[in-house]
Amino acid sequence: MSDRPTMTTTAGAPIPDNQNTMTAGPRGGVMLQDYQLIEKLAHQNRERIPERVVHAKGWGAYGTLKITGDISKYTKAKCLQPGAETPMLARFSTVAGEMGAADHERDVRGFALKFYTPDGNWDLVGNNTPVFFIRDPLKFPDFIHTQKRHPRTNLRSATAMWDFWSLSPESLHQVTILMSDRGLPVDPMHMNGYGSHTYSFWNDAGERYWVKFHFKTEQGHKHFTNEEGEALIGKTREGYQEALFGGIERGEFPRWKVQVQIMTEEQADNTSYNPFDLTKVWPHAEFPPIDIGVMELNRNADNYFAEIEQAAFSPSNIVPGISHSPDKMLQARVFSYADAHRYRLGTHYENIPVNQPRCPVHHYHRDGQMNTYGGLRTGNPNAYYEPNSVNGPFEDASAKEPPLKISGDMARYNHREGNDDYSQPRALFNLFDEGQKGRLFSNIAAAMGGVPGEIVERQLAHFKLVHPDYEAGVRAALERLHGYKADTISAQPTAAE
Repeated sequence: MSDRPTMTTTAGAPIPDNQNTMTAGPRGGVMLQDYQLIEKLAHQNRERIPERVVHAKGWGAYGTLKITGDISKYTKAKCLQPGAETPMLARFSTVAGEMGAADHERDVRGFALKFYTPDGNWDLVGNNTPVFFIRDPLKFPDFIHTQKRHPRTNLRSATAMWDFWSLSPESLHQVTILMSDRGLPVDPMHMNGYGSHTYSFWNDAGERYWVKFHFKTEQGHKHFTNEEGEALIGKTREGYQEALFGGIERGEFPRWKVQVQIMTEEQADNTSYNPFDLTKVWPHAEFPPIDIGVMELNRNADNYFAEIEQAAFSPSNIVPGISHSPDKMLQARVFSYADAHRYRLGTHYENIPVNQPRCPVHHYHRDGQMNTYGGLRTGNPNAYYEPNSVNGPFEDASAKEPPLKISGDMARYNHREGNDDYSQPRALFNLFDEGQKGRLFSNIAAAMGGVPGEIVERQLAHFKLVHPDYEAGVRAALERLHGYKADTISAQPTAAE
């Protein structure tokens, strides 16, 4: 027993008794001077931090990004050069559920990656789908409200969900994916990941290219039906954590093939669709995916809270050679993600070990919560402002990226006007075989249970514009599952009412 460490208070004082509270005799009251008790209870009261508003339930692990291809003509990013190996962290998540939600619910999965590069942290925050429900960030809080609990009933509302979707035809592509077989992966290892947004590369010559990131599972796609998912939830609510953590502990390291699609600025000016629209994909026939490497996860976190729950990902974390695009949703996330971390984790959230870069860090941020790095990160106590004459950290012009070409006047442009929200969902629908279509119809009908007829008809009208068989199949499934008959209200697809 002598080789065991001595238990101490957080201030380092040894603790003589951790079994008994200090009282005024065996039957007496508790003494306020029992600082050990006070400290223990006070810390327990503060063990929980606010959960993420979105993507609250998650699972993660460490790994490595290995680059085997050569895209050096497109980007100067050191972590994407041939032969580069970059340590990384991945976190997968559901979108709507709270921290205690079941893993096997039909939902989009977050696919967030943090790469610890020689030039700082690069975060790629995407999903397991290449598109999203909306293209304008002004609607994001409204959309998330429909996925969360009704303020009066405190229950999830299928009516709110379908009401929003039926009034937002740009959601059709993502809704079709969500309600298809791929809407319920068996675990994180058997699903793809996507950067989803359009990002950009830039090279040493100052040339910019638009880019889409793809992470294709090498484990193969595996998905559950609603019935299989419900049966599993009855046995465990932690199936994803069990599968990911257990597999890595057994040495079964999951891998994803890493690909990029590249588009020149000239090509972007001539596409029939907006290449910066998060509800659209770039056709592979026009922009073939290029294999560039492999991502492998091979180490579990030692402490889930410290390393996964406190992991903070943000599209604002870019490195020389990688940058943003005119994607409206991406532009808004550059602000909102980092701001969410400042609220949830503290002003200096990037000083938490899991979020710390693996390269030297010098900046002029000071004070505030969680400033645990000795006051300043400038290397000089007199360098607390900039510019200065005391050799404080100075800008590096070589990291300057080329101008972001965004044409047009600043205004609130109608994001639905002139947009085709039906062709890409139609192309996806036509790829499904009869079994996949049947499950799509049944999944949608099941999710529409209890939704008012007016909203159902409005959504069916959108499905019909995608393909008549889409509408007919969902209508038949609604009648089979719920005894639904066509509503007397004549509803037309509309962007807003």
